[in-house]
Amino acid sequence: MQHLIIDSPVGLLTLVENRAGLAGVYMAEHKRRPAWETLGDLVGPPGSPVLCAAAEQLGEYFAGSLREFTIPLAPVGSPFQQRVWDALSQIPYGELRTYGALASMLGDPSMAQAVGSANGRNPLSIIVPCHRVVGADGSLVGYAGGLKRKEFLLELENPALGHTEALF
Repeated sequence: MQHLIIDSPVGLLTLVENRAGLAGVYMAEHKRRPAWETLGDLVGPPGSPVLCAAAEQLGEYFAGSLREFTIPLAPVGSPFQQRVWDALSQIPYGELRTYGALASMLGDPSMAQAVGSANGRNPLSIIVPCHRVVGADGSLVGYAGGLKRKEFLLELENPALGHTEALF
């Protein structure tokens, strides 16, 4: 494992790579970031090819020129979490889904709370777009990087909301 820290419009991002690919993207004050000592060696830019590609693609995403990431992903989680994270990856750029809609996509509308829990444990912020999930009434709820960051990402992806300047 190794990690790289980059700057972004939502503050510092810690990119973590394991042997299989990108395993984590954590924002500053991320509520579920693993302990520093578990992230492996800190590498400087450009880092490994995977970390370099992740940093480059995140830069393109924030510049508005990238809508779909092509980095090899290797998040660690339970089979259910993996299914939820795969479903998150199917939410198109600039669109929203509710936890209930995700549960329905997975075949059981009654699993909205379990889907929310797995969504909250997504280790690949931004790249696996958990920020595109909202409450049943459309309200912004729960985001490990904080609701201000979630709002920023949604406005970045949907010009109709009016892009805000970086606040971090």
